[in-house]
Amino acid sequence: MTKFVFVLSGIFTVMIAAAQNKTIVYKESQEDIVNPERGFYIPSGTRASNFVVLDAEKLKAYRNNPQRSSKASYTVKVSLIYRGYELDTFKNQPLSAAFLANLQKDFDAVRAAGVKMILRFAYTNTSHEGNCGDEYKICPPYGDAPRNITLNHIQQLKPLLQHNADVIAVLQEGFIGIWGENYFTDYFGDASNSGIGKVLDSSWRHRNELLQALLDALPKSRMVQVRTPQIKQKFVYGPSAPTTSAPLQLTAAFNNSDASRIGFHNDCFLSGEDDYGTFYDYGSSSQQRQPANAVLRKYIEVDTKFTVVGGETCDDSFSPQNDCAPAGHAEKEMRSMHYSYLNAAYNNDVNNDWDSSGCLDNIKRNLGYRFVLRKAILQQQLSKASPIAIDFTIANLGYAAAYNPRPVKIILRNITTKKEYAIVLKADLRLWFSGTHHIQEKLQLPLGINPGNYQLLLFLPDAAETLAGRSEYAVMLANENMVEKATGYNDLHHTIRIK
Repeated sequence: MTKFVFVLSGIFTVMIAAAQNKTIVYKESQEDIVNPERGFYIPSGTRASNFVVLDAEKLKAYRNNPQRSSKASYTVKVSLIYRGYELDTFKNQPLSAAFLANLQKDFDAVRAAGVKMILRFAYTNTSHEGNCGDEYKICPPYGDAPRNITLNHIQQLKPLLQHNADVIAVLQEGFIGIWGENYFTDYFGDASNSGIGKVLDSSWRHRNELLQALLDALPKSRMVQVRTPQIKQKFVYGPSAPTTSAPLQLTAAFNNSDASRIGFHNDCFLSGEDDYGTFYDYGSSSQQRQPANAVLRKYIEVDTKFTVVGGETCDDSFSPQNDCAPAGHAEKEMRSMHYSYLNAAYNNDVNNDWDSSGCLDNIKRNLGYRFVLRKAILQQQLSKASPIAIDFTIANLGYAAAYNPRPVKIILRNITTKKEYAIVLKADLRLWFSGTHHIQEKLQLPLGINPGNYQLLLFLPDAAETLAGRSEYAVMLANENMVEKATGYNDLHHTIRIK
C-alpha cells in the first residue's frame, strides 16, 4: 500500500500506513515544565509557638512566576513546597485544637494554590554547641520529645493527614532528633560520640514503632521518607539487619506494603563521600558500626527505582565531585539514585555552581519524571461495538518515575457537541521508569457514545477526586503544541470517526 509522509507546522509527522491506522510522530519540547510532585521546591517553616499560616496567593506566585531566593543566581517555578512544623510548645503535652486548626488552614491554602507539600514535623531545629566529644560539636540535651508524647501526636495528626493526603506529595519521618533527622535524639538512641556510639536494638524497635505509626497514619497511596537507607533496612528486616539487606524489587513495588511505601530524603546530598552520615552503619546491640558507604549506595540505587527520593545539598566543599560533568557527577548521581525533587533555596553555593557550569537547566527539566510521547499508532475509524486500540511509544527522560498513583485516560471529545467520554487504561504511570516504554491496549468504547468524529486526548490527572478535574495537578507531556492548559489534557492531534 502507498505510504504518504507530510509535516504539519513542524509539530509532528504523519504517516498513513493503512486505511484504518495512522502513525503520528511527535516533537519533543525543551521547556522546563511545572509538573506535579517533582522538580525544585521552595522551603517554608513555622513554629507552634508562633504559627504563621501559609498564604495561598504567595503559593500561586511560586507556581506561576519565576522565583529567586536571596543568594541564588537562578529562578524556579515550582509545584512543590516543603513545609516544616516545629512543635516547640508541645514536647510534654498534646497538640492543641488551635494548632490543628491552623494546620488545616495550611492544607487549604496549598490546595487553593494548586501545589503540593513535602511535610515534616520536628520538636526542635536548634542545636547546642559544646565539648561533649561529638565531631560536629552538637551536645545533649537535644530537645526532642519522649516516645509516648510523639506517638500521641501522630495519632492526633492522623485524621488531618488522611483527610488532606490529596495535597501531600510525601511525608518525611521527622519527629526524632534535631531537625527531625533521626540522629541527635534524647529518646530514640544517641549514636553520636556524646552517646554510646551506636543504636541499640531497643532503640531500633522504638524507631520502628514510630515509623509504623506514620505509615498507618497515611493512606496506603502515600509514602514516608526516612533519612538514611539503614532506617528502612532495620524496619523491614528487624534491628539486627545487616547493611547488606536486600532492597525492594519490582515484584514488591507499589503493592501498598509497608516496605513499598518507604522512600528517602538526603539532607546533605553530594556533600561528601558519605553525605554527612547518610550512608553510615549505625550498628545494633550485637553489631559494631562498620564502613558501609559503598554497600548502602548500591542498596539505595536499587530501592529508589520504586520509591520517592529527594532532599537538599548542604555543603559545597565536596567539589568538584558535586559539580556538573565532566569535572563532577551531580547529574549522574541524581539519575542513579532517582531523585524527584531538591531544595531550590539551599545550598545555593552548590546550586549556583550548577547554574554557572551549565547543567542546572537539565536538572530543572529532569528531576523526577519527564514524559515525551514519541509516536502513536491510532485508528482512523471504528464501529461502536469494536474496541479502540491504543499504541503509544513514550519515553521518560527524567531521573525517576512518578511515585504516587495516577490514572492514565484517553478522552474522546465530540468535534461537534464537545461532549467528552473518558476511557481508563490499565497502564500504571509509576512503572514508566527512565527509558522508553511501549503501551499497547485494546479498550471498549464507553456505553452510550454517539456516532461522530472525536478528538483524542491523553489525560494524566491526579488520582484524588478532589483534584482530578484541576489542570494544575495533571501531568503535561514534554511535547510541543500538545498541552491544553485549561483542562490539563494532552492533545494527540488525531480525530477518530465512530460509526
